Amino acid sequence: MTGMLASVNSVAEAVLVLNTQADIIDLKQPARGALGALDTDLVREIVETIAGRCLVSATVGDLPMQPELVFNAVKAMANTGVDYVKIGFFPEGDWLATVEKLAELTPQYKLITVLFADTQPDFAIISALKQAGFTGVMLDTMDKHKGSLTQVMTQTDIAQFVEFAKTQSLLCGLAGSLRLDDIAILMPYQADYLGFRGALCEQHQRIGQLNQAAIMQIRQAIGRF
Repeated sequence: MTGMLASVNSVAEAVLVLNTQADIIDLKQPARGALGALDTDLVREIVETIAGRCLVSATVGDLPMQPELVFNAVKAMANTGVDYVKIGFFPEGDWLATVEKLAELTPQYKLITVLFADTQPDFAIISALKQAGFTGVMLDTMDKHKGSLTQVMTQTDIAQFVEFAKTQSLLCGLAGSLRLDDIAILMPYQADYLGFRGALCEQHQRIGQLNQAAIMQIRQAIGRF
């Protein structure tokens, strides 16, 4: 069954999403980039407010792929008590060295890699993630002005990504400016989660306020499958 991941940036937004029965509350600050991070003190406050009633994930920010830098950010975020820490794999930098360094944390924490569909990511990295003990992998988009995931990547490639992730027994998520219309396209692939931010906000502006009616519309659309 495919669940709903909803991205929030405050305690109030987290409570709103909790009450609309999202499956994962994802903590990030859209104003700071594709995977902008919230301050760890705020993340800790949200985790305490949710109090185990819903799974919580958090991003570590738009960081260059430098092993020590990413390692320290991931460890700091993991210590807030979130269930999953999401790490964006941005173009350039040393992916394999970063994966190897993060393997030191995977026995204790659940790490999720985020690949960006609009940067033509090499799905071969998924095998390395499995070997390093990562928990999951997501597809997202880096440039939110290019359109949704289904507009920047072919359905064939999206299906291949999901199949590869499942073959490696990794949690699999699809996100990237997803709209209501994308749900019917993506649900047949049976990813573990579909992630949303802009579609849940006033006027579909990802840096705007959440709209309860929009959240319910997405929740109900996923529930119909």
